[in-house]
Amino acid sequence: MSYEIILNELISKLSYPLKSGLDLELALKAKLTKKELKLLKALRDGLKKEQILEKLNFDEQEFSRVYSNLIKKLNQEKTKQALYNI
Repeated sequence: MSYEIILNELISKLSYPLKSGLDLELALKAKLTKKELKLLKALRDGLKKEQILEKLNFDEQEFSRVYSNLIKKLNQEKTKQALYNI
């Protein structure tokens, strides 16, 4: 799965097409913490929650916190603008 596909699922109300390739990765690295980016990559790779917990060495509480922060951050206007190809 690509970043574009998972981001379209996680971000509400995209106004413009997303950047692609390296530009998108660089924008994500600039806006997300390392843990958020690792979680997003695991989601992009199609890992199930149990696999993510094991791979990232998260407990349920940390997973919930990081996932919640990731969703909030991806849906902030300034983050969306950084990810848009405009």
